[in-house]
Amino acid sequence: MNKTEFSEEEWLFEIAPKDNFFSLHLKEVWRYRDLLMLFVKRDVVTVYKQTILGPLWYLIQPLFTSIIFTIIFNNVAGIETGETPSFLFNLGGVMVWSYFTSCLNDTSDTFKKNASIFGKVYFPRLIVPLSIVISNLVKFGIQFGIFVVFYIYYYAQGMEAQFSISTLFFPILVVIMGLLGLGLGMIISSLVTKYRDLSFLVGFGVQLLMYVSAVMYPMALLKEKLPDFGWLIEYNPLAYVIETARFMLLHEGSISTFGLLYTSVVTVVVFFIGLLIFNKTEKSFIDTV
Repeated sequence: MNKTEFSEEEWLFEIAPKDNFFSLHLKEVWRYRDLLMLFVKRDVVTVYKQTILGPLWYLIQPLFTSIIFTIIFNNVAGIETGETPSFLFNLGGVMVWSYFTSCLNDTSDTFKKNASIFGKVYFPRLIVPLSIVISNLVKFGIQFGIFVVFYIYYYAQGMEAQFSISTLFFPILVVIMGLLGLGLGMIISSLVTKYRDLSFLVGFGVQLLMYVSAVMYPMALLKEKLPDFGWLIEYNPLAYVIETARFMLLHEGSISTFGLLYTSVVTVVVFFIGLLIFNKTEKSFIDTV
């Protein structure tokens, strides 16, 4: 084979350096969609493979968290949840919050956890955090199923079921939560390659963030009890997502048009910034991890 024949040959894939900072590599991710699904299957099947309770852990965490919140914040602290049973109120908030924290925590150490495979095999690195978000969506579906079971139980006990057209838009809210967790996770994962201390701060920071995200209380309560600190929740996009989710599912709280618009803008900005930083970091992270 001479040089002319070799240069004119058409390749199925071509691996070449891309120096454009604004290159998102989304077409490349689509070509590797089969690998993406394999990673999703791996995450869902193997995470509790050698445990006694297995997939039941998907249900135990939100159930026990909701029980503790009900005892501490509703029975002891006396926080009112309107006409909705306190446990169901907390379960709805914990369910949505758990999806966000799972996406954030699991993607925040992508480079550190997968350094060995990244150094040996080529594939779009974005595949890994995307697979985490999708696999967590499967876990969220299981938790949503248990929420529906308790909703039916309380409905049979006399709770009034209130649905509106807004309930149909709940999946969009879940997507927003996933993208926000993915964007923040990619930013943190990129920074962790140089600043290892961030990996220790993530868990601590997420716990603190939960208390200003209206997970276990209505947004209006904090503004009423602590008006000087109301800005902590007004500028927190997560609080609007959780408050809106409870309104869609339980008709408790309210929907803020400004809050949803603000949350959507923040989510898009954070996601694309995270995507750009992630794609830039993947070219040189192996030298620092």
